Amino acid sequence: MSSDTIFALATAPGRSGIAIIRISGPKTGKALDRLGVASRKPRVMARACLKDPATSETLDDGLVVWFEGPKSFTGEDLAELHVHGGRAVVEGVLAALNSIGGLRPAEPGEFTRRAFDAGKLDLTQAEALADLIDADTRAQARQALRQMGGALKTRYDDWRDRLIKALAHLEAVIDFPDEDLPVETADALWTSVETLENELGAHMADNGRGERLRNGVHVAIIGPPNAGKSSLLNLLAQRDAAIVSETAGTTRDVIDVHLDLDGYPVLIADTAGLRDTENVVEDEGVRRARDRAENADLVIALFDGAIYPERDEATITLIDEKTLVVINKSDLLDQAREQERDVEDDWRVTHFVSVKDGFGIDLLIATLTQRVAGLCDARAEAPITRARHRHALEECRDAMARARASTLPELAAEDLRLAARALGRLTGHVDVEELLDLVFRDFCIGK
Repeated sequence: MSSDTIFALATAPGRSGIAIIRISGPKTGKALDRLGVASRKPRVMARACLKDPATSETLDDGLVVWFEGPKSFTGEDLAELHVHGGRAVVEGVLAALNSIGGLRPAEPGEFTRRAFDAGKLDLTQAEALADLIDADTRAQARQALRQMGGALKTRYDDWRDRLIKALAHLEAVIDFPDEDLPVETADALWTSVETLENELGAHMADNGRGERLRNGVHVAIIGPPNAGKSSLLNLLAQRDAAIVSETAGTTRDVIDVHLDLDGYPVLIADTAGLRDTENVVEDEGVRRARDRAENADLVIALFDGAIYPERDEATITLIDEKTLVVINKSDLLDQAREQERDVEDDWRVTHFVSVKDGFGIDLLIATLTQRVAGLCDARAEAPITRARHRHALEECRDAMARARASTLPELAAEDLRLAARALGRLTGHVDVEELLDLVFRDFCIGK
């Protein structure tokens, strides 16, 4: 535990009805005394008149909650000051705390770092707390809450315990070669390692659904000039995010808009019209459009209904299994109006829509939402949510594979140690000072 006592504003800065200021460390009680807080009953919110330690001037009439260590978030003595959220009140209380000897402002993520050091949560739970704070959609919040509850921690700790057990058996074989250990001991050892390797492989073969849900599903709208891409983006965003013009080549850069589709985060991009051009700037926009389509999770290929059934060849070349084919301007197509649902075209299921009057848009959004939900699949067991997790799991899997292929037990034991160490880095069960700094540096002040 640190000998420092830290404090910070735990709620967002700016004007609000209530602001919460947290204090944690061995001198938390002293800080409350200096502020004139008499009541100190644990976990009971009490009204308190906060005073300036230097002048005894009243800073605010608020509420105070005392959490006695180790039964607190950080494992230390901790207090929360619930004060009125005006700028003058908050700045006055923070200045008063800063004037008390032994107290200092907290660094970003320092409260959560202390909770980790006290064993109140592991690294996956700490990361989940950061994800919960940053969650923009309900599905993201559900995933973060599941991880905060220990879903990943339980799995990774179980795998690490099983690896360590297998390593202990292998060490026994190495250290006591003349003891005539049962043959089934070695057989069971490698069977357990193979089983664990298969479980880990199945966990990793998730198509990145956890990372997609955390970061957002990327959708690109592509098509020829004047097909209505920008108008479709504006309709989905319900605001004028992109400039709409009949002049071809108006959109020359990628325009991104964040959407919430039934709780799933989506980053949808309007791109430049696909065509050959001698304009250097527009040509760069077309290159970026192609690049975005190739790297997107989903693609909406929008064709111009004014020339239907003709289609733009440049757009057709980018269509694959992740593409939704959409014909816009269906108000110009009498036969499309007769369709109550999307039709099987001569080569692909096609959506007929009219951005102008909204025809077919609800069905398009429903289909897009269904595809997005399938990519995230938030109902399944806790997934990998960060590149850090995947990299450590890859190291663990590779080390186990090397161990099973090794002909020397000493080398196999070293690979099993490396595998267990990789799993330990996931939850923080090894010395990972540099990793800890990476995990906690992105937290906001007061967390």
